Amino acid sequence: MPLVSMTDMLNKALEGKYAVGQYNINNLEWTQAILGAAEEEKSPVILGVSEGAARHMGGFTTVVKMVEGLLHDMKITVPVAIHLDHGSSFDKCKEAIDAGFTSVMIDGSHHPIEENIEMTKKVVEYAHSKGVSVEAEVGTVGGQEDDVIGGIMYADLEECARLVKETGIDTLAPALGSVHGPYHGEPNLGFKEMEEIRDAVKLPLVLHGGTGIPKHDIDKAISLGTSKINVNTENQIEFAKAVRKVLADKPEAYDPRTFIVPGRDAIKQTVIGKIREFGTSNKA
Repeated sequence: MPLVSMTDMLNKALEGKYAVGQYNINNLEWTQAILGAAEEEKSPVILGVSEGAARHMGGFTTVVKMVEGLLHDMKITVPVAIHLDHGSSFDKCKEAIDAGFTSVMIDGSHHPIEENIEMTKKVVEYAHSKGVSVEAEVGTVGGQEDDVIGGIMYADLEECARLVKETGIDTLAPALGSVHGPYHGEPNLGFKEMEEIRDAVKLPLVLHGGTGIPKHDIDKAISLGTSKINVNTENQIEFAKAVRKVLADKPEAYDPRTFIVPGRDAIKQTVIGKIREFGTSNKA
């Protein structure tokens, strides 16, 4: 199965009232775990790659070749998109697209809306000419994850409508109270604003910071047009927990496979749980 863009899978999710998970990858084992979970559950899946993670893995081309190799060797049959998460500029988005990414996010949310629109429009023109889907953000998701740092700033309804109308993006991430990283206390999502934005833009919506949001809030967000949910921190926590346990039980262990494989298995089980929670099982 070749890599695909997000457009078709997210439009189907919006219509079918479920959400496709974006699970960020950090290395080979991370990718194996996520692809294995998606194949087992017969679920479409989005592999998220931040600019920092791409640097860590060697660069955009290395990431694409690794994913393509795993799709072949693991005999993956479900739709898989590889998505640049929080692309910082047109140049970075172009670099990812040219390397073979099938989807990009241009994050102009830290700029004034006119500048955000201008950046996003340029990315959409290039991406769409290559069959690549584009996500954009309005408002600011709180917390810190990789290179992304921000305080919560709710998306403005009019700005969301303008951005969608003037750029032709495929999916919108309106910041509505979610955070990157662990939540301190109960998440407080803006469901009223989410509904208004959904009705105004008529596009699949994206929820960043999906770790730690209770299931009843996930269900409500999906019912209000959220069709893509990003998960990273939870996989990192479960991986680290599994590795720590092995090293505590076997302090003499030095073969990396001794502790990486249990970490990989922990990620796979976490992703299977999320796929079921988001309603994506058997939607491939």
